[in-house]
Amino acid sequence: MIRIATLDDIPAIQQIAYNTWPSTYGDIISEKQIKYMLDLMYSTASLVQQMTKGHQFYLFETASIKPNENDVIGFASVSNELKGVFKLNKLYILPLAHKTGAGKALLSAVKAYAKENGGKQLILQVNKQNPAIEFYKKQGLSILAENVFELEKGFVMDDYIMGINL
Repeated sequence: MIRIATLDDIPAIQQIAYNTWPSTYGDIISEKQIKYMLDLMYSTASLVQQMTKGHQFYLFETASIKPNENDVIGFASVSNELKGVFKLNKLYILPLAHKTGAGKALLSAVKAYAKENGGKQLILQVNKQNPAIEFYKKQGLSILAENVFELEKGFVMDDYIMGINL
């Protein structure tokens, strides 16, 4: 089940980020950069700011073994960047839940949100070595450009910009 996240869901988003980043990026970027990026993008203050400035977060939940509860296994976030251009900022699924359709469902929710809000194109940044590139290609996205983004402390993001027309 997919639902819109609220500020109360920040701990669940953080838990997924902290559980997915080491396995996703551990062979790509340093442990220090992973920690830096997690602190930068997933601190409570940062997530509150993202949510209050128009980033729409979605959660993917499955039925819990506890009655009347659900477990969050993934999340996505999207924002309106330019007139008609929306950006998929985040899409992470717990490693044990890969290949369950959760990522595809979250991407569909993001596309629907973008279309409903006048979106003509959905873009995203993805590390050039991230295996998720193949997932995005299967979902119809293509590589539009590549860019190296310089961060503080000498860190860089060596990314593809991918996109799809909606």
